[in-house]
Amino acid sequence: MQITSSLVSFVSVLWMAVFNPAGCKAKPVSCRLWTEPQMPGMDFRELRFARAMEFTIHEINNRTDLLPDITLGYQIYDSCSAVPMAIKVAFQFANGLVPIFNYVNSCSKSVAAAVPALVGESASTPSISMARILGLFGIPQVNIIGYTTSFPAALARMVKFFGWTWIGAVRSDSDYGNNGMAAFLKTAQEEGICVEYSEAYYRTQPRSKLERVANVIRKSTARVIVAFLASGDMKFLLEELARQPPPPLQWIGSETWIIETEFLRYNMCAGAIGFGIPRSVIPGLPEFLLDLSPEQALQSPLLMEFWERSFSCSLKGRTGSSEFLRECDGSEDIRALQNPYTDTSQLRVTNMVYKATYAIAHAIHGVICSGTQCDKTLKFAPWQVHNCLKQVSNSHLALYPVAVYELINWQFKKDGALNFVPVGYYDSSKPRGQEFRMNSAISWVGGQTEVPVSVCSESCPPGTRKAVQKGRPVCCYDCIPCAEGEISNKTGYSLDCLRCSAELWPNTKRDSCLPKSIEFLSWDDTLGIILTVFSVTGAFIAVCVTAVFYKHRASPIVRANNSELSFLLLFSLTLCFLCSLTFIGRPSEWSCMLRHTVFGITFVLCISCVLGKTIVVLMAFRATLPGSNVMKWFGLPQQRLSVLAFTLIQVIICVLWLTISPPFPFKNVKHYKDKIILECGLGSDVGFWAVLGYIGFLAVLCFILAFLARKLPDNFNEAKFITFSMLIFCAVWITFIPAYVSSPGKFTVAVEIFAILASSFGLIICIFAPKCFIIVFRPEQNTKKHLMGKVPSKAL
Repeated sequence: MQITSSLVSFVSVLWMAVFNPAGCKAKPVSCRLWTEPQMPGMDFRELRFARAMEFTIHEINNRTDLLPDITLGYQIYDSCSAVPMAIKVAFQFANGLVPIFNYVNSCSKSVAAAVPALVGESASTPSISMARILGLFGIPQVNIIGYTTSFPAALARMVKFFGWTWIGAVRSDSDYGNNGMAAFLKTAQEEGICVEYSEAYYRTQPRSKLERVANVIRKSTARVIVAFLASGDMKFLLEELARQPPPPLQWIGSETWIIETEFLRYNMCAGAIGFGIPRSVIPGLPEFLLDLSPEQALQSPLLMEFWERSFSCSLKGRTGSSEFLRECDGSEDIRALQNPYTDTSQLRVTNMVYKATYAIAHAIHGVICSGTQCDKTLKFAPWQVHNCLKQVSNSHLALYPVAVYELINWQFKKDGALNFVPVGYYDSSKPRGQEFRMNSAISWVGGQTEVPVSVCSESCPPGTRKAVQKGRPVCCYDCIPCAEGEISNKTGYSLDCLRCSAELWPNTKRDSCLPKSIEFLSWDDTLGIILTVFSVTGAFIAVCVTAVFYKHRASPIVRANNSELSFLLLFSLTLCFLCSLTFIGRPSEWSCMLRHTVFGITFVLCISCVLGKTIVVLMAFRATLPGSNVMKWFGLPQQRLSVLAFTLIQVIICVLWLTISPPFPFKNVKHYKDKIILECGLGSDVGFWAVLGYIGFLAVLCFILAFLARKLPDNFNEAKFITFSMLIFCAVWITFIPAYVSSPGKFTVAVEIFAILASSFGLIICIFAPKCFIIVFRPEQNTKKHLMGKVPSKAL
């Protein structure tokens, strides 16, 4: 806790609770040990702290349940907020020496050697220095500024609570400021808060240093400034800033100056917020402070100075010279005073002094007393009191329980003056995010009701992410668009965008993931319609050819070309055209299995018929040789059996494929980034290529046989047409392989359909078109004599 709150530091409480076995009570000793030249006068607020300790000692000595029949003595020293003086007195305590300024005329012996504990200095830095020295000697010191250990973390969480990420920081260049700011910055970093600057200043440093700190504040871009300053340092800084006011700043105050009434005259701090110890009430203290007469004031140099400065007169009967020419006439009324000494409306630090005094009294009681019985003759060491103080710190008398602070806001009153207004509380025992409880509206800098903004870079809009600027804090960044396939759907400070799932894709703003468009060869697609028309047309042509052949089934040209295989071939070609329709539409489990197996079986049936016709041509001409009876080995039953056998092999391949690893529908999300292709997975690649390979094998075999029979007599021979059809068939499917592999999306299916239709049209045109032309347009050539070559053929 920081008591020193101005350039004038009076009675920065160096406190000793002296246990006196003889029962004597040391009178209050107040002395001005040293005063800095630049710090004249008296701090009445600090005097209230000292007298609050005196009040507490009187209260304890009048109790019968705490240290019964034991009288506590005390000595009070003024360090003038100077570290050297605090260290000097600490060494005196540690050495057990009688201080130079000791007033113990009511005691039979010196009490300095019996000091069991101390209450620390009211300023943080001297108190820390004392604790380091006294700790080496095992002498306990109760610090009324001890709550500052958790205070910096609470400040950082408050900054985070109000959404500030870009702040400035200034501190006292002392143990108080440096240690406190280090703790604050550590927590701030954990909370994602960036500090534009962190400057240090101490009031004894050259003015050039103060001017440099003030210029840094003026030129900064941070609109929030955390001031972890002692009151004296803060006063110098505010005076310097008042010479050339900076842009409006939101001040965040440490406990030393946020409740310092002297600073309320600086309107540039309007809207300042900070933590203070919760207010409290100490029954009897206001009356004790006001129960002071001129006669009592003459008993103490400090009280005498207080009286004379309060009423600007010189007390009667005083020794030594006085700076006041007027003599007090007895009309002075202390109750009419309005100054920090008499102001008990907000007892914050004063209550800490009260609790610290009680803590030591309870610790001493724990050492020498058992119940209501105390051993006055018992000798004990300071470390025993130290151990008892640890137990006291865990009781209801704890000086520093769970950190609970009051949030103070500087607001203008109706008369235009600034005033301290409690607006909420901070309770560190609450769950994270619930530590703050606001009960009143905050007036921010400039009187605005909205929380001021202090950021290095504005929040990145949806669809972008932040990229930290090189060489600058993480709070300074540029907003860049999310990468392809990623989104950010909130305004914020995210370093990373969120990747959409496999079936989703960002919209144009990249702030939401939308379902990818689905692609497949549908019935209403232009390409699907064209392929459907060709498929149906092909099937219709096959049916028409079948009708023509059936009508002229008794004609020589139909009978000569193996009418049964021709009809079976036309049937299989019709199925080939129609099976391409199974490739159109949304893939399903059944359509995927059907399209490949039907295609494989119908094409094998078709090629088997062509192969049968080719073999018949070869056998027929061999049968014309003298003594040949080869046709009896390849008659009609053998033709049927060969077609059945060749087709059955393909059926077996398809059954094995469907049994082991059948084709299946799946969503291809890898080929395109922004769309999903509905495809039929092959299941087993071996099965697929076995089906195609078997078709290719039959086609090549048929091509070879037809090629061998191509030079047989023209009028009777259709091997030439079969050769052309197989040439087209093989060319189509050889071209199909690279086209199939490289075609994207629905075009893969389109390529497969095109191959089916092209090869089917090749077969029906090459094999049946010449015969239909003769049947329909040249019936005179549809005679047995013509087919036997007895009539010269004419050019078509």
